[in-house]
Amino acid sequence: MRWPRGATTALRWWGLAAWAPRPAHASLLSGDAMDTAAEVFSWIVIIIGPVILISGFWLLHILPEKIAEKRHHPQLDAIKTLCLLSLFFGGLLWPLAWLWAYSKPSLYKLAYGHDRVPPPHGPEADEAALPAPSGTPSEGPSPEERGEPH
Repeated sequence: MRWPRGATTALRWWGLAAWAPRPAHASLLSGDAMDTAAEVFSWIVIIIGPVILISGFWLLHILPEKIAEKRHHPQLDAIKTLCLLSLFFGGLLWPLAWLWAYSKPSLYKLAYGHDRVPPPHGPEADEAALPAPSGTPSEGPSPEERGEPH
């Protein structure tokens, strides 16, 4: 389909007019209302922004501690200390605390026979009680049955 000659010329002029500079209206507010809105927004950013950033930084840095508590990690106190030190050193120690919280303490298990510590209190404390070590006097044969002297 072929356009009439006058229509193409009109479309060209309309396209050029779309690029022509026009006065800009960047805001719905004008004058003093715009100044007041900018001042309120700046105070919100100055006061609320740092509070949100500091609390987010803090919550991120206590995350390894929460993970270690949930997993009943035997070295929980050391992980808590590392998290606290990480806050003061700008987060440099945080990856180490994260890895430590997720690690299985194999040497602890070799030394004590288990790799979890029972929680100190709460309903989980009764359920997570460690089994009694084997070889207690109430279990197994008596000394006479084993042939030990009196």
